[in-house]
Amino acid sequence: MASPDLFPNVAFSDVSASAAPAAEGATAAFGVSAATGGPRLSLVKAGKPEVEPTVEIDLSDAQIFKLGASEWLCVYGESEAKAGVEESFSRAIKVVLRTEAESKAFSLAFQRWKQQVISGKAGEPLENGSIIASRSKFDTKIEASSAKMYFHYYGQLLHQQNMLQDFVRTGTYYAAVMENRSDFEGRVVVDVGAGSGILSLFAAQAGARHVYAVEASEMAEHAQRLISGNPSLGQRITVIKGKVEEVELPEKADILISEPMGTLLVNERMLESYVIARDRFLAPDGKMFPTTGRIHMAPFSDEYLYVEMANKALFWQQHNFFGVDLTPLHGSAFQGYFSQPVVDAFDPRLLISPPTYHTLDFTSMKEEELYEIDIPLSFVASVGTRVHGLACWFDVLFNGSTVQRWLTTAPGSPTTHWYQLRCVLSQPLYVMAGQEITGRLHLVAHSAQSYTIYLTMSAKMWGVGAEQGGILQTSTGKLELKEPYYRLSQPQSYMPQDQQQQQQLPSLQPQGSEQQMQEGLSPGITIDQVDQECGLH
Repeated sequence: MASPDLFPNVAFSDVSASAAPAAEGATAAFGVSAATGGPRLSLVKAGKPEVEPTVEIDLSDAQIFKLGASEWLCVYGESEAKAGVEESFSRAIKVVLRTEAESKAFSLAFQRWKQQVISGKAGEPLENGSIIASRSKFDTKIEASSAKMYFHYYGQLLHQQNMLQDFVRTGTYYAAVMENRSDFEGRVVVDVGAGSGILSLFAAQAGARHVYAVEASEMAEHAQRLISGNPSLGQRITVIKGKVEEVELPEKADILISEPMGTLLVNERMLESYVIARDRFLAPDGKMFPTTGRIHMAPFSDEYLYVEMANKALFWQQHNFFGVDLTPLHGSAFQGYFSQPVVDAFDPRLLISPPTYHTLDFTSMKEEELYEIDIPLSFVASVGTRVHGLACWFDVLFNGSTVQRWLTTAPGSPTTHWYQLRCVLSQPLYVMAGQEITGRLHLVAHSAQSYTIYLTMSAKMWGVGAEQGGILQTSTGKLELKEPYYRLSQPQSYMPQDQQQQQQLPSLQPQGSEQQMQEGLSPGITIDQVDQECGLH
C-alpha cells in the first residue's frame, strides 16, 4: 500500500458556499479511505487530526483544474436525500498551495492516486453492486487484450534495448535534439510514451527546464531508476505512469518529443496518442519532435520473393498426405501467405519506378484522420517486367529552429529496426517501359492497434486493340499489417530484371531440411513452374 502524500499549510475553501471563509494552515493528504478502501483526498483544518477531515473527496469521480500557478479547483460528486429523494450534485473545492513546486507535486500526487482507481479498482464489485467505470478514449477504441500485450511487450528491457541499439534511430534523435538546443533550453518538455526515458534524458541534456516523461507500461519503473541514476539530469525529469489520454500535467508543454512510429509509420496506432498529447498538453505555437511523417511507395519486381511465398502454399497441393488430399485448402493457404506484408531490407534496384509519398503533418492533423488513410497511386514503369506489388517505407522530419533533420527508413539507407515493408500481389502485373501503373493504397485502422491494408494496382494491357479499348489488368490484395512476414534472416542478392525470369531459383533452405519438408519446398523450382501450380498461366 502506498504511503500518504501530505501537503501542509494549504488553504482551501468551498466555492459553492460563497460566505464560507477559507481554511488557512490546513493539510491536504492523499491516502486510502478507511470506509471504502479506495483512494481519497482529505482536507483537514489546522489543529484537527487527519482521522477527522473537514472534507474527504473520493478520487474515483474527482477532477482538478488549474486556476493559477499554485491554485487548483477540485470538482467531485456528492449526493443527499431531500424529501425522501436522493439528489446528486457537484461540489467544488479551491485548494491553494504554498509554492509553485508544491503545486506541481500536488497535481502529480492527485494523478498517481487517481490512477489506482483506474488500474486497481476498475471492475471490482462494490457493496451496492455497481462498478467503477473509467474508460479513456484509448480504452474505447483499443481491445483490452491487445493493449495488455502491447504494454507487456514494451515493459521489457530486451525490447527497449533493441530500439536503443538501433543507432540510426537513437543517433538521429540525439542529433535532432542537440542541434536544436534553442528549442529545449529553459522549456517544458513532454516525452510521449517515454519507454526507457532516453529521450527525456536527451531533452534534459539540451537544457530543458523540466521534462514530464509519460509512460503507461511497467517500463516507467525502469525509466525512473535510469533517470534517478543520472541525478544531474534527473532532477529536472518527472516520470508519470499512465496513458497520455488519461494523465493530467501541472503545466503546458513548449515541446513534445516522442518515438510513435511503427511499421509503415502507422502500425500500433501510437500516432493517435501523439496527436492527442498535442491537443491536451502542447502550448500554442509549441513544437513537436518529430514534426511530420511521410509514407513512401513504389512498385517493385522481385521474382525471388514471389517464388518464395508461392512455394509455401505448394505443401497444400499434395494429393496423398498420409492418405489425405490436401488440395481443397490450397487456394485459402495461397491467399493466406499473400495476406502477410513482408518486412525486410531490400535492394532499391528492385524498384521499377520513382517513388511517391503521402504526408502526415503531426502539428495540424486530426486524430480521426488516422482512422482511415486513402492514398491514390500513380507511377510510370521505367523497365518492362512483372510487377509483384508495392514497396513502402517512411521518414520523419524534426523541424528544429536551427537544423532540420530527417530520420529515414528508405531502402539503400542504413538499415533500422523498422526495415521496409512490401505488399506482394498474388497475381503480378505485366508492364512495359513507359507504361502507367495506377491504383490505391487504403489503410483502415482496427481495435487490435493496427491496420488492414487494401491494395489495388492496375496497368493497361498491351497488344492488338489495347490502344482503342484501354483494357486494364488489375490485381488486388487484402493484407493484415499486424501479422507481417519477418523475412529478416534471408537477404537476397540483386539480379537484373531481364535475368530474373530465366533464372532457376535455388532453395532458401538446405536440401532436405526439416522446414523444407514441412513447407513442401523443392530445390530448383522455376518461375514458370510456380505460375503453372498457382494457375497464373
